[in-house]
Amino acid sequence: MESAIAPELRCPRTRDRRIGEDFIPSFPAWTARDDAHSTQCVMAYFGVQWRTPAHEVDALIILDEFLHLFQGEGGALNVEQARFVDKAGWNNLVTIGYWPTPEAYETWWRTHQGWWNDPAREASDVGLYREIFLPHKTHLETLFNTNNEFEGVGTILGSFSDSPIQEHSYWGGMRDRLPASQTDELHSSGERRIVEKNGQRLTILGHQGMTLIRSGQDCSLMQTAERELYFTRIEPTLIQGMNFLRDEGLAIGCYFNRFMRICADRGGKAERSFGMSVWHTLSDLEHWAEHHPTHKAIFNEFLTVVQALKGQLELRVFHEVAVLHSDNQIFEYIGCHPETGMLNGLVATS
Repeated sequence: MESAIAPELRCPRTRDRRIGEDFIPSFPAWTARDDAHSTQCVMAYFGVQWRTPAHEVDALIILDEFLHLFQGEGGALNVEQARFVDKAGWNNLVTIGYWPTPEAYETWWRTHQGWWNDPAREASDVGLYREIFLPHKTHLETLFNTNNEFEGVGTILGSFSDSPIQEHSYWGGMRDRLPASQTDELHSSGERRIVEKNGQRLTILGHQGMTLIRSGQDCSLMQTAERELYFTRIEPTLIQGMNFLRDEGLAIGCYFNRFMRICADRGGKAERSFGMSVWHTLSDLEHWAEHHPTHKAIFNEFLTVVQALKGQLELRVFHEVAVLHSDNQIFEYIGCHPETGMLNGLVATS
């Protein structure tokens, strides 16, 4: 067993972990390691949204144009597409990509930003948005319950920890896995705000300490008994929690939440889904996870299924959490409804 924090990022602690040195987790889990030892990476979400079936064809044409650029020279090293229905009932299809460094992303963006900036993007009934996160590796953590396949940002990091890690399966483990937490309380400061409005385009500036989480599951390997328990017990409870954060999360510090399914019909891996949300602060996310009835229900259903199957699960789960500096975020929305992403609660609804 080893620490979740990579050896090169360890330092003398001024802030204690929530566990003692003799703590043993109830099950094994691993973290992704960065073979390149870079200081930052890029997580990019480019989405299209439409309200009625009549606009779906236009949305797919726009997304396919962009996907071609996304996968071209200098493009993302890992590309996924996922869909969801948002708080306002609009359909959304999102292309997600990861770059190993901000420089790699910027090189690609300079080549292709003309497509995004074209006024034609505003002459449509389809909304577009880009949400870019550039976390420092000191402010990023990942968790996997297996060590045989990467998901998300793990695909660009390169390897798993040599051994299972110690900092998990307890409340507070998420914070303890962040290298910066050794010496930093990771407080939030400031507020998000609109910094530019140009026609249909809105640019949002985030703030220090804003927190991103992507937490997913792969059901593709589950057999009959586990599959039945998952889809009758775990997933319905999970969706209730995700819908609570989507519809009522602002009151507890969640700017937006999306429960998304990977698009197998567009080349993605089948039976994968994930929640993705952005929070005012890591503390707000932690408080929901530890204390809110909706997350307690998810956690309890999961434990019930684990016990019923005597710990023999084929379900694969993972998550990635990033605590962001104010200059590590880019949010731009074109013709989107006012409850989209970081616009939620910031722009008046009609």
